[in-house]
Amino acid sequence: MAEAISDQWHPSAAYLYVLHLDGPALAWEYLRRAPDYRRDWLRRCRHPDTALLWGLRLLEDPGLDARTAHPTWFPDHDTVVQLYPDVDPPLDALPFEFWRIPGYKQLIHDGRRLLLVARLPGYCLRLALAPALDEGMAYVHAFRACHSPCARYRALADELGKLAAARVEPVAATKCRPSQTMLLELHTLQALDGTLAGASLRTVADVLYGPDAVATDWHADGDLRARVRRLVQRGKKLMRGGYRRLAQLPPLD
Repeated sequence: MAEAISDQWHPSAAYLYVLHLDGPALAWEYLRRAPDYRRDWLRRCRHPDTALLWGLRLLEDPGLDARTAHPTWFPDHDTVVQLYPDVDPPLDALPFEFWRIPGYKQLIHDGRRLLLVARLPGYCLRLALAPALDEGMAYVHAFRACHSPCARYRALADELGKLAAARVEPVAATKCRPSQTMLLELHTLQALDGTLAGASLRTVADVLYGPDAVATDWHADGDLRARVRRLVQRGKKLMRGGYRRLAQLPPLD
């Protein structure tokens, strides 16, 4: 029987941007596919507090993918770098200079503060700007106190290292090949989209691995069928709450 499905999920090239997403951006890709979230987005005027139930400060349009959407998670992911005015700056303190921050920049107000998102080849830098911070002020980096601060400090150091490298590295510099983990995310999202569109497991396999592989290796108890089934199950799990781990949010009760 012919399947009445959309073919928008068929081209793998449409998912290549996924290979360069970090944890918060990947979390958004799974959340925005959730039917319940999409329903809440349509009803957002009547339910303004619903965003917190999804781990967001504000609801974001699920029609926008991670290249253009800027979901503001609550609480912040460890990779968000917080900037505050330095109340006792030394003579050689560095000033805050908005236009010297590299990358394509966008500002978002989440109701409490300004968030600066700077996109560079291969990664995304997120800065939370204190309301009192102005151009030219000396500033400090901050991270929240916790019982295991070393992990948060390492995350902060990694982000600051990326920022320092981006100021001296050419924009067209060669990046590393995608990891197997990121390839898994690409295949998971594509398989999930196929299933949400009404495709069978075999059709998903045909798109992901090609008709020749399916004709040879597709069996009721075969490895290929099991692999596709695992991709679909993984995608549904991440869509139905597993995305919170990627965004470093507490699990749902």
